[in-house]
Amino acid sequence: MSTTQEATATSLLRFATAGSVDDGKSTLVGRLLHDSKSVLADQLEAVEHASRRRGQDAPDLALLTDGLRAEREQGITIDVAYRYFATARRRFILADTPGHVQYTRNMVTGASTAELAVVLVDARNGVVEQTRRHAAVAALLRVPHVVLAVNKMDLVDYAEPVFAAIAEEFTGYAASLGVEDVVAVPISALAGDNVVEPSRHMDWYGGPTLLEHLETVPVGSDPTAEPARFPVQYVIRPQSEEFHDYRGYAGQLASGVLRVGDPVTVLPSGHTSTVAAIDALGVATELAWAPQSVTVRLADDIDISRGDLIAAGPTAVPGKDIEATVCHLSERPLHVGAKVLLKHTTRTVRALVKDISYRIDIDTLEQRSGAEGLNVNDIGHVVLRTAEPLALDPYRDNRRTGSFILIDPADGTTLTAGMAGEAFDTVSTTDASTEEDWV
Repeated sequence: MSTTQEATATSLLRFATAGSVDDGKSTLVGRLLHDSKSVLADQLEAVEHASRRRGQDAPDLALLTDGLRAEREQGITIDVAYRYFATARRRFILADTPGHVQYTRNMVTGASTAELAVVLVDARNGVVEQTRRHAAVAALLRVPHVVLAVNKMDLVDYAEPVFAAIAEEFTGYAASLGVEDVVAVPISALAGDNVVEPSRHMDWYGGPTLLEHLETVPVGSDPTAEPARFPVQYVIRPQSEEFHDYRGYAGQLASGVLRVGDPVTVLPSGHTSTVAAIDALGVATELAWAPQSVTVRLADDIDISRGDLIAAGPTAVPGKDIEATVCHLSERPLHVGAKVLLKHTTRTVRALVKDISYRIDIDTLEQRSGAEGLNVNDIGHVVLRTAEPLALDPYRDNRRTGSFILIDPADGTTLTAGMAGEAFDTVSTTDASTEEDWV
């Protein structure tokens, strides 16, 4: 099947945008929405009115996305704004993430579920530190597709050599992170070149416009190719005469396909059984696939509660020692010895930060000592000891069951986003300081 055939009107692409401050990201998103006819008349009228008050002759399309008052006053994006739009070929959920370095943690939030990341670069400045940081976050979160949008080509006279040099530098850096699919598009968000309509100023460019690529890039994965993972969210026991023996486990399939008759393992206990029935919206069905929400019944009476994982196929071995790559999100530093809560799918357990092996220098990808802990926006490698065993898949194999968050037990604040395993496939491990083991 061709990529064009895959991009049907019913397909959905989740993508995130990221760029340094003043690279024109909000204008790009506004142009994408405006030129794809995804802006309501009253929204456009409000933008035109706000632009006139600022003394601007033309509508400032950046106002379509910079919804917070603080953003409009400062002229920067400081929050993750989600936008929903559709074309005749595909539906989209867009996460417009902040560009300033102090809001890198917000990009982690926006890109965590994305299948594609659009990284914006100012053609006058080329690849800068924040560009590399955005590429690293996309690689860390295993975003399968990356688009380099070289913006403001109108300010460099639409010069092909400028675009080619930036594309070569970014592609090389992305490859060093293990990113395999990078597409570079020269654009002018302000003028609309190559965003939705092809540019008449860049006839040297023979690739797709940004929207054409978004409409045709392959999305999703074959659920049958992934092992089934079903985190139990709720145990259903009606305790009524009609359903006297009913015991169902409700939740959302994180990955794979479950069929009636499939052998399954309940983790972390390791008990085995088979799928006796599957109920979807109260109706019996023979199979369910991710991300459906269903109720599963097993052939055997097993002690299962919220947080347990019903798994089919190869399973991870439950354990209490977890090695993971993390991005620290909180203003409060994370230190060795910190007591936290670890939330994995529907399970929350007590945990201890046993070691911070190293921090990753985003510019050089070097691994530096983690003895001083992790500050906000730092990316590093940690070792955690949990009070109860957990079954985490490697994040590279399963983004849903390989991820977790660390929570402050005192006030419930989210501290850190974690991904089981190493960060980047191509980064070699170097010596790092080791703290004493705890007992």
